[in-house]
Amino acid sequence: MDFDLSDDQRLLKDSVDRLVADHYQFEQRKKYLSEPAGYSSTMWDRIAEMGLLGLSFDETLGGFGGGAVETAIVMEAFGRGLVLDPYFATVILGGGLLRRAAPTALLGALAPKVAAGKLKLAFAHVERHSRYNLADVSTTAQKDGGGYILDGAKSVVIHGDSADRVFVTARIAGERRARDGIGLFLIDPAAPGVTRRGYPTQDGLRAAELTLTKLRVSADDLLNDNALPAIEHVIDEAIAALCAEAVGALQSLQDLTLEYLKTRKQFGRPIGSFQVLQHRSVDMLVAVEQARSMAMFAAVMAAEENPIERRRAISAAKVQIGRSARHVGQEAIQLHGGIGMTNEYAAGHYFKRATMIDQLYGDADTHLAYLAANGGLFGKVA
Repeated sequence: MDFDLSDDQRLLKDSVDRLVADHYQFEQRKKYLSEPAGYSSTMWDRIAEMGLLGLSFDETLGGFGGGAVETAIVMEAFGRGLVLDPYFATVILGGGLLRRAAPTALLGALAPKVAAGKLKLAFAHVERHSRYNLADVSTTAQKDGGGYILDGAKSVVIHGDSADRVFVTARIAGERRARDGIGLFLIDPAAPGVTRRGYPTQDGLRAAELTLTKLRVSADDLLNDNALPAIEHVIDEAIAALCAEAVGALQSLQDLTLEYLKTRKQFGRPIGSFQVLQHRSVDMLVAVEQARSMAMFAAVMAAEENPIERRRAISAAKVQIGRSARHVGQEAIQLHGGIGMTNEYAAGHYFKRATMIDQLYGDADTHLAYLAANGGLFGKVA
């Protein structure tokens, strides 16, 4: 399998790397954090001007038709910069749902606005009891004349506090954990019947709690009345993107630690000259490269239409990402000492983000259990 980047992909990588290097150094990021939205609107405009918001849309929709590999290139760079902007929520989740679950007319109407940076999206699916089960939906959608009435609550809606439109799942039919009967709606979070409470997450990003109380929506707001297969594919693509972001964060954390070992002195010489610390640094490097290999595998498999094969690959990648994140993060903090967890220093922020990525859409143990129950990466042997 050829993992070399094409000329266009290399150009994309150089452009995004330069964007992050020029505008997302750690001190700049701290300033963005203090802005009312929790990210920089100026930076969001720059991302839009580069065409990154239309990454996965066809050229006819204002994008440039990129796939999972192009997404991975962008997300790895964003991981190095600990980017705060709602790119993941709008482009990966929102854009993915538009492409895979929305009617053609709606895709044609909204995709150009997303690509131009004029429309921010979010996905409200997780409920407090659902854990990592995508089929566990208790929010209800009751038929009411020509529309529906939605009741329920959604948790940890990533960048849901700044979204202009929110995709919401609600059960049209079936029992609470039934795979069938899950509808996907697109709602206005400012509509009567919606309560939205935003808050910062541990890694510096933003999320929201959404409460729907007798929210009346039209039949046109229902995009798909059996949306779970499309949602699962979008989440698998999102996990692949998160794996790439984690690699960027872990690489930066490893580089930061190596530089610290070269400059921090004890007993009159750099602590990096001590053999035991050199061995630990090499172990960190190995963990980063293992994560990188599996993130590349996830990117290649994210477009796989066979849901079983795709989920096995994505789960295997998520397991390695979680294991590498814990090892690299803990080693980095220990090798830095007390400074590693201070807010003024970048190392702890990288570790927090990597830890949050491990928890999103199933931690390493959850995906390992899935693989064990389904015959491992390559399936059951007959």
